[in-house]
Amino acid sequence: MQRRHHHAFTLIELLVVIAIIAVLAAILFPVFAQARERARQAACLSNARQLSMALYMYTQDHDENFCPSVNYGVPSSDPLCIWTNIIQPYVKNQQVFFCPSASNPQFAASWDLRGSAPIGYSTLTGYDPVSPANDLEAPTSVTPLAMLDEPARTAMMGDTASGAVASKYRGYVFDPMRGLVHPTDIRLSPPKVADSDIVGGSALRARELKPIYCRHFATGQGQGTANIILGDGHAKAYSANSILAMDRGANLIWRFRELR
Repeated sequence: MQRRHHHAFTLIELLVVIAIIAVLAAILFPVFAQARERARQAACLSNARQLSMALYMYTQDHDENFCPSVNYGVPSSDPLCIWTNIIQPYVKNQQVFFCPSASNPQFAASWDLRGSAPIGYSTLTGYDPVSPANDLEAPTSVTPLAMLDEPARTAMMGDTASGAVASKYRGYVFDPMRGLVHPTDIRLSPPKVADSDIVGGSALRARELKPIYCRHFATGQGQGTANIILGDGHAKAYSANSILAMDRGANLIWRFRELR
């Protein structure tokens, strides 16, 4: 009777197989992660476009005036003091206000939750009829659509750093008055911007932050991107480096009006 011999893998052969699997995993896992992030970025861009449509519908119903990002003329207890609640009837679904790449986003349903919004609106659309002239948080009049000289270049909304208000997050807005200043064309001066979270742990006051957060494909070296909604309704992704380069990069208009 012929005896069968079963060939077992040697230790070296097993180690070679494990090494091959490890190499394949090292190659494929970053590819899968990038594919997931690209899908999240696409979903965020879709949400941004829906928000831009809601803004446009609001302007049509309000004499060609933009929805204010914040209304300091009403008590903070009034839900309509912030833009999220003002345009929510035009959106219906609260998920549209979220960026899927943001950590634990929430709908900014009240003044106390304004830090948790991961998509922010320019402070220059805000309305502040009550603060002293030397301490304004927003313009003293609403923003008419006609004020945008070049809507296709004018940044109105974008990805923002979100978190607890107590930790200085103000994700419902970004502030173009708090970043770099262009040497010759003040309109091109962007807000603070980075592809890392510069709010948490910052020594600055909350009102001095309010940045654009380029969270998509973030590397910490300015290569991450943020979805920006422009004044003509279209949305596009820009890297932190391109925004900071101003007219040598994204070439967007941020300060489309004065703070008065």
